[in-house]
Amino acid sequence: MSTQPQFLTNQFLIATPYLADPRFEGSLTYIYEHSDEGAMGLTINHPMDLELGDLLSQLSMDGDAPQAPVYQGGPVQPERGFVLHRPVGHWQSSIALTDSLAVSTSRDILSAIAAGEGPDDFLMLLGYAGWGPGQLEEELAGDAWLTCPVDESIVFERESEQRLNAALEKLGVSPGHLTGGVGHA
Repeated sequence: MSTQPQFLTNQFLIATPYLADPRFEGSLTYIYEHSDEGAMGLTINHPMDLELGDLLSQLSMDGDAPQAPVYQGGPVQPERGFVLHRPVGHWQSSIALTDSLAVSTSRDILSAIAAGEGPDDFLMLLGYAGWGPGQLEEELAGDAWLTCPVDESIVFERESEQRLNAALEKLGVSPGHLTGGVGHA
């Protein structure tokens, strides 16, 4: 009897202490694409020491952009920008993730944000998290991650330092109960 693989598109990945990669320590990653070819996600709780206005100025996009941090979206292609936003809107290079949520990579959304005319809610991220075929499934089998469905209120209505604990609470897990050691009752 064969079983279909379980894909984690539109799920949060919550790093556990069993995750061996220090780049993801304490991370909450939104998996926006997962198939038998691999997975892509954006870490949404690691702000960089860079403000959105500074980034837009570097891109010669001065304007009325809101005060917002830029997030380290992951270790892959850290020079590549992603805007995770709602509503979906109509941008040149955009992927609708849900009826209300999208990720965009085109300059037109950045111009709109710089002009104060961008999406109502957004996160600006540099880089992404990527896994090759079977890699994420292997990490999940090793208890490196917990998963739960994406909750847009956690993404857009919580401060970055609250997001990981909010996702854990959604699972009914107390942050203090995550330990790297093996215990026996």
